Formats: sequence, structure tokens, C-alpha cells
Amino acid sequence: MSETESVTPITVDALPAILLAEDDPVTRMLMTRFLKNAGYEVDAVANGSEALDKMTKRYYPILVTDWEMPEMDGIALCNAVRNMQLDGYVYALLLTARDAKEHIIAGLEAGADDYLVKPVHEAELIARLNAGRRILALEHSLRVANQRNRILSITDALTGAYNRRLLDGAAAARVRALPPLRLPLVGADVRSRSFQTGQRPARPRRGDDVLQQFACRAQKYIRTNSDWIARYGGEEISDRAAGNRTRRWRAGRRKNPQSGGRLAVATRAGDTQVTASFGIASTGPNGPDLTLKAETLIRAADESLYKSKLAGRNCSSGQELAAPLPLVAHG
Repeated sequence: MSETESVTPITVDALPAILLAEDDPVTRMLMTRFLKNAGYEVDAVANGSEALDKMTKRYYPILVTDWEMPEMDGIALCNAVRNMQLDGYVYALLLTARDAKEHIIAGLEAGADDYLVKPVHEAELIARLNAGRRILALEHSLRVANQRNRILSITDALTGAYNRRLLDGAAAARVRALPPLRLPLVGADVRSRSFQTGQRPARPRRGDDVLQQFACRAQKYIRTNSDWIARYGGEEISDRAAGNRTRRWRAGRRKNPQSGGRLAVATRAGDTQVTASFGIASTGPNGPDLTLKAETLIRAADESLYKSKLAGRNCSSGQELAAPLPLVAHG
């Protein structure tokens, strides 16, 4: 799951790569020289079709294109670029010998951001590109801010794990998309022996530290390319992981026989020992029934977790859903 996909860095100080589409070889050579003298990296092609092919292979933040070209003209190229899924915005500068108002309007409506009337003057070209770089930098800043806000909206602020919102949505998508394979869901209840002792002001800090360290250590026992950890609520951590990851976690804690199966955790309120109860729910060996709801799977894991608590905590319980269970609203 790519919830933290990268954003291509663009700043006002950086000189983005330029794709130049110009069919006239003399003009193409002259403009390439202008752009390289200004410090830009330039890829120059002879028509719109070649430019579009280049765009499918690499992201060019700036497109400078002539209007009239063979095979695909600048208007069609701008239209095609605006309909592509690219790594970022493309600032399109249209070169044209047509200076009538209707032509300029047609070019802007096709997706061009600005235009230059031929013959092109070097100083004016560089000034237009500088304006384009500012637009690209602002657009990039907005994308970064939106990405940061999206990550914050699906992340638990305390543990750094995903939150309930992500768990609900991702689990539902996983159930819908899965082939006939098992889909296990594990719920872990983290409990410290010291939650009920010590000075009252220290208890919240101790609990926060325990949850943070549990989430960090639990990441080591899951498959990073297919499993995820989310804070379900309260002191619970839920992760979409198989039962063998749970057994690995418990086996890791049993390496120290003196711990009684508890995990030692250093907190701001002093050292404490932690136990973890696990509830596991899985679809049948042939995969989920098409009518199975993610809420059903999560509820089954929660029921298994409750059984582990009733059994004295610090243990695991699980169930396999052979058929869909009726949904029961939580009171």
C-alpha cells in the first residue's frame, strides 16, 4: 500500500527539464541554445508525436511547443498532455506566428499556460519560463501540503501507525480485491502491569511510551509489502498480518524465560513489563465469500481478542470464517 508516495521535488531555485517541440530545425537549434545558455536541460524533438512519446517515458515540468507541426500540432499536444497522468504539473508554453485574439484564446483553452509570438526573443523567453517556474513551485508546494494532510488524516499521532479510518477503508478494499487466499486479521491488546500502579500523573506518559514502543517493535514482525499496522482504538493495536507473525512476536518475547512472557519497556515514568493478547480472524482456505464484509472480519478478530482477555491475557485466540457472519451493531 503506497500511502506515502513520493512527490517530485521542484523549487524556484531549481531549473526543471524542458521538452522542446519545434519542427523547424533552425528555430529548434536556436531555442535549444537559448535554453541551455540559461542553464536548462533540454530535450528537443521535431513534432508533437515525438514529444508525446517522450512525455510517456519521463516527466518534463516544462513543455515549449510550436503550434504548427506535422503529425501532431501544438494544440493537440497540449490537449493530450492535460489528459495524461503525470508525476506533476506541466507548464506549457505555446509558440505561434498567429497573434489574433481568437488564436490566442484557442491555445489557452487547449491547455497552454502562456504563449509567445514568433520570432522568439531570448530575454522574453527566459522571462516567461521564470514565471512558469514560480507557478510550478507553488503547485508543488500545494501538492506537498495536500500529501502531508492526507498522511496525517490516516495516521495515529501517538504511535505513528495507521488509524481506524485507514483500517476500515483498507480492509474493505483488501476483501474486495483478494483472490481466493486467506485474509488474516490480528488484533493485539497491549497491557502494562504498571498501568494500575505508580503515581497517577505518570500513568498517561507510561501508557503512551508503551504503545509507541509496541507499535515500533511490531513493525519488525510483519511483511512491509503487504501487511500494515493500525491503531484500532484505546490501548489496542490491530495489524493486518497472519498468525505466524503473531507467533514470531510471542516467540521473540519467550527468548528471555525470566520475563514470564512479558516484554520489558523503558518509559519516562520508569521501567515496566508489557503483555499482549492477540485475536486472529481469517477467511476460509478458499478465500473470502463475495458477501463477506470487512466489518465482519474486524468484528471476528475483536471477538477472538476478547476471548484471549477472558483466558487470562498474554495469549492468542483465533477463528476462521467459513461463512459470512451477521453484522451486529456495537452499542
